[in-house]
Amino acid sequence: MSIPSNHRPILFSLDAHPLLPSLCEQLGGIVGTLNTRQFPDGETYLKVTTSVAGADCVVVANLALPNDKFLPLIFLLGTLRELGARSVGLVAPYLCYMRQDRRFAEGEALTSRLFAQLLSQHMDWLVTVDPHLHRYHALQEIYNVPCRKVEGASALADWLRGQESLLLVGPDAESEQWVAEVSNASGHPYVIGEKQRFGDRQVEIHLPELLAYQGRTAVIIDDVIASGQTILQCLLALKKGGIRQINCAAVHGIFADRVEVALRQAGLGELVTCNTIPHATNRIDVTPLLVPAVTTCLSQYRR
Repeated sequence: MSIPSNHRPILFSLDAHPLLPSLCEQLGGIVGTLNTRQFPDGETYLKVTTSVAGADCVVVANLALPNDKFLPLIFLLGTLRELGARSVGLVAPYLCYMRQDRRFAEGEALTSRLFAQLLSQHMDWLVTVDPHLHRYHALQEIYNVPCRKVEGASALADWLRGQESLLLVGPDAESEQWVAEVSNASGHPYVIGEKQRFGDRQVEIHLPELLAYQGRTAVIIDDVIASGQTILQCLLALKKGGIRQINCAAVHGIFADRVEVALRQAGLGELVTCNTIPHATNRIDVTPLLVPAVTTCLSQYRR
């Protein structure tokens, strides 16, 4: 069924996110246009060049390495509202500032809550993929707008299904529930490691006995690759356990300091990520997962 023209959402992206064209097509939307640049003093200039009065607007944002992107995003969200948009929603396939979910030491900023409060003021709803919900049970604990969380496990499972003689590996206990879901959906066995963290870039991984899995290809499964040290130490533990062919599949690939190069040099084979964060390793498309969630958020305005 075609969507009436006055109900077609208008989609914007500050950085031409690669998900924008496919998401727009599957939503039956229109790609909005804008001009943006920096003044000599570093301040942002932004002009929306598509009429948005009375329209439902969707902003697709890459929030990896977010500090330089946050103010332009707020300016865009706020401008769409000021120009008369009926609703302004945010699709952030990767949602940043979820790590600091408690004060580990006196005086630390609870940045997850502060970021959520700031962002909530400028949007009507939020859709994201696998946010880091560790101590929070739901995004609604910190965001003040309707939120929908899309599970990337099904996308990874679809990619793994049909591949033979695999062993899925979760680096730590935190990943077990998630890796178990991928395992159940793809039909491959899994093991879970134990992780000790000594700093932002210093971890140790210990794996269970791997004799029963000799000859299989190990696939390290994780939600986010940031510094890459967890994946690197898991790779070394697998090699120590006698596993020779080791690949990795993750939802979000941040790859700080181009750590993917170090992973390749350490012997990692195939490295695959979802297209939540633009990167050369993107092989898994999450658009089909996002469309129902965004459609649900938009439906409340189509009356």
